[in-house]
Amino acid sequence: MTIRILLVEDDEHICNTVKAFLSEAGYKVDACLDGDEAYTKFYENTYQLVILDIMLPGMNGHELLREFRKMSNIPILMLTALSDDENQIKAFDSEADDYVTKPFKIQILLKRVEALLRRSGALAKEIRCGKLTLFPEDYMAVYDDKELPLTLKEYEILLLLAQNRGRTLSHEMILSRVWGYDFDGDVSIVHTHIKNLRAKLPNNPIKTIRGVGYRWEEETE
Repeated sequence: MTIRILLVEDDEHICNTVKAFLSEAGYKVDACLDGDEAYTKFYENTYQLVILDIMLPGMNGHELLREFRKMSNIPILMLTALSDDENQIKAFDSEADDYVTKPFKIQILLKRVEALLRRSGALAKEIRCGKLTLFPEDYMAVYDDKELPLTLKEYEILLLLAQNRGRTLSHEMILSRVWGYDFDGDVSIVHTHIKNLRAKLPNNPIKTIRGVGYRWEEETE
């Protein structure tokens, strides 16, 4: 599975350096120099981790962190020159996962990235949600030891919901993440695929949040 990272840093030299080292380590990196572009990229794509500066043109890092947390629970690492307690507390209160201050050693940053990805399960060869096990490298899903006969889009929706379990994903977000922001269609295709997924799952962990979207809820024994 390709690990995709969103890097948001307005210092072009730091941005290019971090991107180069992350790319050399095998990660796919989308880099942004301002907050507004970062917000658009995050909404339109699926990432496994975000590296986020605070002082940015457009939306600042604190604003982006709050918006990102409305959409996803992926690891977010703050990378900033602001070392004061107030900014660190503010970031952690908004559910940042780590906070690194500049200047920093690139090797330490890479290890922190690796640790966050390992903790989130993004580096795992399988993702477990109750009786469901997903194998990202093989695009395979197994429920209660039986393989599910899923289409590619059904698998991608299931993976997206599982990676954000407990969080409501809007119809529009699922459409953008799975079909792409430039898809020439409407959210009815999401409803159809969710219906097909439910028919293939022995139980129904996919809950409808009326007027908003869908959420994967952990099963209770």
